[in-house]
Amino acid sequence: MALKTFRPLTPSQRFKALPSFEEITKSKPEKSLTESKKRTGGRNNNGRKTSRHRGGGHKRRIRIIDFKRLRRGAIAEVMAVEYDPNRTARLALIQYPDGEKAYILHPAGLAVGAKVAAGIDVEPHVGNALPLKAIPLGLAIHNVELIPGKGGQIVRSAGSVAILSNREGGYALIKMASGELRRINEECYATIGQVGNIEHMNVVSGKAGRSRWLGIRPQTRGMAMNPVDHPMGGGQGKSKGGGGRHHPMSPWGQLSKGFKTRNKHKPSDTFIVQRRKKK
Repeated sequence: MALKTFRPLTPSQRFKALPSFEEITKSKPEKSLTESKKRTGGRNNNGRKTSRHRGGGHKRRIRIIDFKRLRRGAIAEVMAVEYDPNRTARLALIQYPDGEKAYILHPAGLAVGAKVAAGIDVEPHVGNALPLKAIPLGLAIHNVELIPGKGGQIVRSAGSVAILSNREGGYALIKMASGELRRINEECYATIGQVGNIEHMNVVSGKAGRSRWLGIRPQTRGMAMNPVDHPMGGGQGKSKGGGGRHHPMSPWGQLSKGFKTRNKHKPSDTFIVQRRKKK
């Protein structure tokens, strides 16, 4: 995927870099594989705002994606590559010989007309899904299950990739992009290849309006507020929170830089062999 850049005729176009969508082959989604999406505007069931800076944006429909790849052994053909407004990755529309259609995450290099399948005895080619025990070591994988049969839960965003590094004692050792080494049951399924739309991380919106289209509302800095509204508010001029040096924190006093929020006794700790890289 390439990015479009623009002549700097206006301030918003100077650094703008948007996706070219050259890999998209079908503009409208498969209606039978979509459902309506309820908009919350950041409010809970009582109407109270529980997630700030959300609201507005373009109307969307949810694409029903086959993260489980339940049709084992059946060979499907890639019919189209589509855009999904609800995620950073693109979708591949596949069709089985009996006419059934499904959406899967589009891996880089998977072209229209290619054949994909899922099962323990299929070839480890891009787009095919296999259990971790049947995938050759060193291959790039994505859409990895954490619990057998639950469907892919990790490595699903644009450009994401993990490496199958080893197998031991009924578990596969997966090297994440963050550097974390994690044990996963070797019966879990994963898809071969890297998630497409690799250049997504280099996209620059260029203007505030594009964020509004995505449903992102403006954010006010805590330093610009009054002391009654934020721990970092107040002070004469540009002070870091009421005249003294305050560490950045949320409106409710939660430290926002360096404070570890992960549960110290999380059950999944036993599956982490090596922690992610230190920043």
